[in-house]
Amino acid sequence: MDVAALAVRPVAIIAGLLGITLLATAGRYGYFGDELYFVAAGHHLDFGYVDQPPLVPFLALIADTIAPGNLVVLRIPAILATVAGVFVAALMARELGGERRAQVITAAAYAVAPFLAGGGHLLATSTVDPFLWAVITWLLVRWIRVREDRLLLWAGLVTAVTSQGKYLIVFFWLIAAAAILLAGPRDLLRRPMLWLGAAIAVLTSVPALLWQARNGWPQLEMSSVIAADEHANIGGAGGFLVVLALYSGIVGVPLGLYGLWRTFRLPQLRFLGITAIGLIVVFIATGGRPYYAAGILPVLWAVGAVGLEGRKRWVPWVAWPAFLASVALVVFALPTRPVESLRGSDEVSSFIDFESVGWPQMADEVADAYRALPDDVRAHTAIVGDTYWSASVMSMYGPERGLPEPYGPNRGYWYFGVPPESATNVLYVGDNNSDLMRRHFRTVARVSTVDNKLGIQNGYQGAPIYLCTDRDEPWSALWPALRTL
Repeated sequence: MDVAALAVRPVAIIAGLLGITLLATAGRYGYFGDELYFVAAGHHLDFGYVDQPPLVPFLALIADTIAPGNLVVLRIPAILATVAGVFVAALMARELGGERRAQVITAAAYAVAPFLAGGGHLLATSTVDPFLWAVITWLLVRWIRVREDRLLLWAGLVTAVTSQGKYLIVFFWLIAAAAILLAGPRDLLRRPMLWLGAAIAVLTSVPALLWQARNGWPQLEMSSVIAADEHANIGGAGGFLVVLALYSGIVGVPLGLYGLWRTFRLPQLRFLGITAIGLIVVFIATGGRPYYAAGILPVLWAVGAVGLEGRKRWVPWVAWPAFLASVALVVFALPTRPVESLRGSDEVSSFIDFESVGWPQMADEVADAYRALPDDVRAHTAIVGDTYWSASVMSMYGPERGLPEPYGPNRGYWYFGVPPESATNVLYVGDNNSDLMRRHFRTVARVSTVDNKLGIQNGYQGAPIYLCTDRDEPWSALWPALRTL
């Protein structure tokens, strides 16, 4: 089956506008807490971590090595992935028989999805993962059309990269394989190139799996923690679907639902619809986060957009207002407001500003508290962050303020090092799990407060800074007792 030419100019305009917007806002506000952690993790590069494989920390390390402390450089991989995703979405529509209109609608749906566009501002696993999923589904859709087996090998290679960012792609392939057995095309599973690609993906995952095995499979513990967090934050299936709809956007929800309906009417694509439903069901059942399912959305948008091509009379009248409203949501999702406008307010103006400001001021407070200690006390005091965020803040901003290397007992940061035995005291930043410190130190006294001078809430506004003195056992025994997820 022949396909239409790629609508290069309109798709490039959409991708370019999104890329310019992301680049223009890349240096605004500051690091998101997870970005600080990725930089710290990159400087402790390993084959695995408690909460992820090494891909994003590796990207953060490269960026921070090229331009230390430069937000724009750190976020370039996220911008490139998001912009490239617009083209991949259009290519999917093209492979499905979509002409210019379908390609443009699919590309635009990707560009105005709040989660994908807003997430493109940040370097995170949730930014890289959906793009790589989109590439894999495009390769599968193209294979269905041309039956070129090398595409399946490429799908395996991309899967190998994806598995270094998150392990979620395993769910995709397991559910897709079951869907293909149920609905076809079954000959896909008999292709040697598919299994060669799978073998490559498995082999490249061995180092990370060995790291997990050596450390007692902490990723499984982490999954339970995430499930508990998600249940507390959004509830069950209803909350999951509502948040996923918000992530998809005004255009993405109806277009995705229409595309899902169409997959069941098209025998060669039925496995994609089954896979999409299966992924959502599995992620709900396992307590996963709604964005885990984001990677399957672009192909549904493409199927839906192709189905709209024959309805030319009313489509523009509906599409233009919906896309304009979606653009407004994307602007809302990005850090376009002045930081000063957030002063003294708990109101969150976007997906990211609440937890992206005030970190240097927080480091200033800790540095002031550290310098205020008597010399003999300071010489035997380690700085410990209560969460992996606060420890990462001190890792990023502490050296330029004369602070020693920080430590953290929370999540992945616990693996980055143990305080020296000479540190009989701890300057503990934050109040999370401070009860553990009270159990193991003779005195725990509040010596300062994180008083964000900008008056902006970042989750640590008003947080205590404790001085914990006279620990009750060696760090070799104490550090495992302080570990938290």
